[in-house]
Amino acid sequence: MLFSPFEIKETVDMFHHQKLDIRAITLGISLLDCASPSGPESRRRIREKLLRVAGPLVRVGREIEAEFGVPIINKRVSVTPIALVAAASEEDDYEPWARTLDECAKELGIDFLGGFSALVQKGVARGDQNLIASIPRALANTDRVCASVNLASTKSGINMDAVREMGKIILEAAALTADRDGIGCAKLVVFCNAPEDNPFMAGAFHGPGEGDNCLNVGVSGPGVIKAAIESCRGASFDELAETIKRTAFKITRMGQLVGGEAAKRLGVPFGILDLSLAPTPEVGDSVARILEEMGLESTGTHGTTAALAMLTDMVKKGGVMASTHVGGLSGAFIPVSEDEGMVAAVRAGSLSLDKLEAMTCVCSVGLDMIALPGDTSASTISAIIADEMAIGMVNNKTTAVRVIPVPGKKAGDWAEFGGLLGGAPIMPVHRFSSEAFIARGGRIPAPIHSFRN
Repeated sequence: MLFSPFEIKETVDMFHHQKLDIRAITLGISLLDCASPSGPESRRRIREKLLRVAGPLVRVGREIEAEFGVPIINKRVSVTPIALVAAASEEDDYEPWARTLDECAKELGIDFLGGFSALVQKGVARGDQNLIASIPRALANTDRVCASVNLASTKSGINMDAVREMGKIILEAAALTADRDGIGCAKLVVFCNAPEDNPFMAGAFHGPGEGDNCLNVGVSGPGVIKAAIESCRGASFDELAETIKRTAFKITRMGQLVGGEAAKRLGVPFGILDLSLAPTPEVGDSVARILEEMGLESTGTHGTTAALAMLTDMVKKGGVMASTHVGGLSGAFIPVSEDEGMVAAVRAGSLSLDKLEAMTCVCSVGLDMIALPGDTSASTISAIIADEMAIGMVNNKTTAVRVIPVPGKKAGDWAEFGGLLGGAPIMPVHRFSSEAFIARGGRIPAPIHSFRN
């Protein structure tokens, strides 16, 4: 593929002035062959395999950064859901698996390792239950391990027993990391329709349907999109949409080049390219600011959902022209703490939890990195999860919840998580109870349109 001098200069400007980057290269590794009736033996096998297969990852990432001049923000690993691997053992406490993963992540020099996960959309097996019960301690006692639980799917409905349990688990994880504003919860996400090839944390895991290993790439670039549409002020939506689509194409083409090269050097198959617009706390790298550039005074005001719907769709349309292997989440992340524009909107009073929920109907993720009052009840957290699972289930899309009840703090206070996680104002929740609703348990059936065989 040939590039004109203008395109080369344009791309250089994207890196230097508009914060374009490869947000993550994530090496997926199957650990199914590491299962053993002996817990210590299983963990020994895991350690040996991770260090052998992922050993070159950071070096290759740095080589590509130097040769191509492309920033790669995170080098990550995702593994088979540990609930599937550890279930073969006779142990009930899965925290030692998390510690092994964390030790390997530090030795490899990677930023995060995802896959302390369970898939319980239809039922909870012994290994799943053990893993879920181990999540709070695992996240409190590790630094780089991320956990996820898939609670619902369009085909299976919503496992409300698991939803109820996760409300308690989230509160426990927050309490065990109270000295760090509940940061344990920042490494924990629950899903409906979780993708098996997602390169973004905290939800990355190497799905059971994947091969032995593969390299997945997450491309970002909110600043590039915003810069592009600044030239469309006063233009029609047709012109605005075309501009976003063309820009997304350019971003994706760059990601395809880097991902293919990284996979080749690692000697693994190229998996997917995730097109998600992933913001950071830095000024100029915000999804909220894109929406405001479209003409909204402040994100969250009337028209926000329509603006986000068009943005997400055009990013996908531009991306699929540039890569034949688009996957993962691919859309727009709308976290609060990781997006300075979202933080500003919350502080301005234009963005509420209810409006964020409405926005998740048209974006590709869900309620992400939202700080809640520390006295929020487990049933309220479960009810927030249930609402988001329902949106994903009925609309046949991926939705997720990553909320952080901050111990000892109330609505309006500030929570600080640091680094790419940023900080966020604590958002209020409804004062009316959902206790009796969540106490019912059981399973909310799949919608009628799930029967498509």
